[in-house]
Amino acid sequence: MANHMIPPATAPDFLARVGWAGADIRPLAGDASFRRYFRVHLGDRQAVLMDAPPPHEDPRPFIFIANLLRDRGFSAPEILGVDLAAGLVLLEDFGDDLVRPVIERAPERERAIYETACDLLSALARTPAPADVAPYDDAVMLREVNLFPEWYAPATGLAVDVEDFAAAWRACWAGVEQVAQRERVLVLRDYHAENMLMVDRPGLRQLGLLDFQDALAGHAAYDLVSLLQDARRDVDPALEAAMLDHYMASNAIADEAEFRAHYAVLGAQRNTKILGIFTRLWQRDGKAGYLAYQPRVWAYLDRDLAHPALAPVKAWFDAHVPVNARAAHWIKDRVA
Repeated sequence: MANHMIPPATAPDFLARVGWAGADIRPLAGDASFRRYFRVHLGDRQAVLMDAPPPHEDPRPFIFIANLLRDRGFSAPEILGVDLAAGLVLLEDFGDDLVRPVIERAPERERAIYETACDLLSALARTPAPADVAPYDDAVMLREVNLFPEWYAPATGLAVDVEDFAAAWRACWAGVEQVAQRERVLVLRDYHAENMLMVDRPGLRQLGLLDFQDALAGHAAYDLVSLLQDARRDVDPALEAAMLDHYMASNAIADEAEFRAHYAVLGAQRNTKILGIFTRLWQRDGKAGYLAYQPRVWAYLDRDLAHPALAPVKAWFDAHVPVNARAAHWIKDRVA
């Protein structure tokens, strides 16, 4: 059995301490981090075991946000047991109906599911994030987009001007940050079709939420971009436009032009970050499968850069990143 499928040696004792002695532990999934997940079976009960090994991972932010979301009436997994020293957390099991395969099996459900996902974000935005949730500020946004010159540029043979890169971004997101500081919406940061499960519950609770441990307080448009410009599945531009309209109407956005501009800026920021992350996952962590998503991410980024609010960033990309170093680089399978 591959190492990533072998449960941690401390798991049986941990499970015994939290009332699951003798449970069967089966591999479930891994992700882009060091975290691994196992499904635990005991009689007719089942749960999910998160292995978040220290010092690489700290499960406390996940536990904090999960409890916060549950307190606000959303479907985040109930915490059934914790061993922080071992990095083990036993979670409520939402099953296997991830949104992406659900839509693939029943595409006629796509619009309704996306409307519910947008409505969940509307509900989330009605109450500001707690004061102890860190801000999604200039320093964080810049650190994220810098993954592009740090990892993507050298991987494609580009020499880029990092100082001009930072200046271009700051010129574009100043207004975004002002709104984020004023409204402080809880931003889950990885809100998309592979981090949501369909659960047999009514209303907004039918969406089970996952992978929210990196949540920050920021702009409401960020999670909307994460949902509608999904790096892992194609979202039709017509559906994206309809859901953006739906969100703005549901929230009575007073200045729709400003919200659309901020949506484009955050989309460009997120997609630039993802290009760097996926390159890093390939080069540093040996996860070449993420490279298949690069052309889709470039399509989103090019569309975002067309918005006038991103003129300084577009000018930087036009000057430093030629067409053959964008989507075409990955479509032509130049990666060994």
